[in-house]
Amino acid sequence: MSPPEPCPPPPSRPPDPCPPEPCPPRKESAAVQQPVDSSTGTTTDPDADDTIDLHLPEELVAAFTAPESPDPPEPSDFIGPSSASSPSGPSRPADGPALLDGPDLLDGLAGWGPVGTDAGPFQLVPVRLERDLRLLVGWMNDPAVAAFWELAGPAETTAAHVRAQLDGDGRSVPCLGVLAGTPMSYWEVYRADLDPVARYYPARPHDTGLHLLIGAVAQRGRGLGTALLRAVADHVLDHRPSCARVVAEPDLRNTPSVAAFLGAGFRFAAELELPDKRAALMIRDRSLCDVL
Repeated sequence: MSPPEPCPPPPSRPPDPCPPEPCPPRKESAAVQQPVDSSTGTTTDPDADDTIDLHLPEELVAAFTAPESPDPPEPSDFIGPSSASSPSGPSRPADGPALLDGPDLLDGLAGWGPVGTDAGPFQLVPVRLERDLRLLVGWMNDPAVAAFWELAGPAETTAAHVRAQLDGDGRSVPCLGVLAGTPMSYWEVYRADLDPVARYYPARPHDTGLHLLIGAVAQRGRGLGTALLRAVADHVLDHRPSCARVVAEPDLRNTPSVAAFLGAGFRFAAELELPDKRAALMIRDRSLCDVL
């Protein structure tokens, strides 16, 4: 018996007509570079392949590294109506921070400029203590004023009251009222919605409050306060688009003051029991300006 024939070998696999091409070597993008420490010359990022080294134009770098501009110049002693709106913008009070440093809570009051009244052009000029303190102390020591403002006494009493506003965050700005170039009244324009008074009435965002005294005795009792209140309230609404109401809280005992607000288009809204007085809440609404 003859031995079995061995199994024939399996046919060999024909070569692949399209052999795979070897992977090309990785090419680095020209925009991708390894960050290098300029002092040592060594790479600083372990994931250097994924780090983009951005090169800013020299002009852009210079814009971010330019020195700060100097403080704006101080205004002349009492800015007349013709020179109020200077191109340099609002001034920096000597006794407090710049009115436009950081968030401006009263929309650049110092740069609002004059407003016309029947008695002449009128302007709110932010107080500077080294210039205005003597005048303010004289007004605060007038018995008719002291009865309601309660700031009679030495100069430091008035200075402390004003300085607290100048050193604050800008929510209250003390101003001289300058009529036809002559300082004749003192004003405080303040954010009523950020003031403690907001705890005593239903405040709305951006409510703006007014405090006022007529300092010059000769200017009292002839309707001037009414005219100025209307002009200033509308001036506030013109320059503060977010504000829908101007408010005030005169002492209820101060009948001439309450009457002046009513004559200026404010409405009596409520009586308020404040810590230091019983007050009349007076409101001038933007929506009623054409009616009242």
